[in-house]
Amino acid sequence: MTAIAAVRCGRLQLKSSLCKLQNWSSSSLLSSRSFSDSASVTTESQKQQIQEASPPPIRVGFTESAGRGVFATRSIKSGELVHTAKPIVSHPSFSSLQNHNVCYFCLKKISSQHAVSFCSSQCRDQAQAFYDIERKVSWAAFDDYCRNKGLKYPHLVKRLACMVISGVASADCLDILQPASLSSEMLYEPYLLQVNNLLRDCFTLTCPVLTKKWYTNVLARIRINAFRVELACGSYEDLLSSAVACVNSEAAIGNAVYLLPSLYNHDCDPNTHIIWIENVDARLKALRDIDEGEELRICYIDASMDHNARQALLSAGFGFQCCCLRCLSGD
Repeated sequence: MTAIAAVRCGRLQLKSSLCKLQNWSSSSLLSSRSFSDSASVTTESQKQQIQEASPPPIRVGFTESAGRGVFATRSIKSGELVHTAKPIVSHPSFSSLQNHNVCYFCLKKISSQHAVSFCSSQCRDQAQAFYDIERKVSWAAFDDYCRNKGLKYPHLVKRLACMVISGVASADCLDILQPASLSSEMLYEPYLLQVNNLLRDCFTLTCPVLTKKWYTNVLARIRINAFRVELACGSYEDLLSSAVACVNSEAAIGNAVYLLPSLYNHDCDPNTHIIWIENVDARLKALRDIDEGEELRICYIDASMDHNARQALLSAGFGFQCCCLRCLSGD
């Protein structure tokens, strides 16, 4: 799939999703209005529910220099919930599994005596198909190698492979995301071939789509688009006053890849922030007032770092030199 075709496909998917959400929200809002008319009371919780039911005030389009981007279709107030997002694929961190403290599916905090536990029967049911595949395989060599090398992204590839084999995900579900392949430097990183061989050795089931090319292409997209999931403490207001993306791996409960949040471009002085309150479901919040037509941007890294440190990290981790207004000013 070419980049243009992928974008067109993504637009159709997004348009379809927004239309469905619009239809659902219309009925939700009607019932909310009826309740309000009869009781003449609208609580903050009800306002939040109405806001979440409304279609997201955004569209996906092209930017002048950064490819695709997300733009406001109306003015957005500071602190407003822009939209929520469920992951395409997610996986707990090594420390979370070791401490037995997150749900294996939604990454909600729990207390358990087992490495693999679920917070509810609903999560267990949703994970059953791919988890049944996982349980048929011995992952000892794969897990040991990734742990010793400090590799987290191969576990997202592992889970996605199990989802593909079980039929709950398509092999091309990440194709809309960029980049389409690994850089020439990454292709020759020593761990790449070893992890690929370990992954393929784990599967006794025949799955023609899980080729080396599929693995490298999926890993490329996951490496660039995966978010480090850290559950927030405190209120939204506390987060807005100190909106800095933490990059401490020990603080993360896991990693996840999303569709729409992955289309947000970077800015070292962002107007939008992605947060996780209870589980892996992401929330995009406005950090300041955003005008209609303005691009929504998030910060991929720790925004508190100095100019040179930010540029070095963005170049090494994401493959671009930041030219946002903050960086151009030398701040």
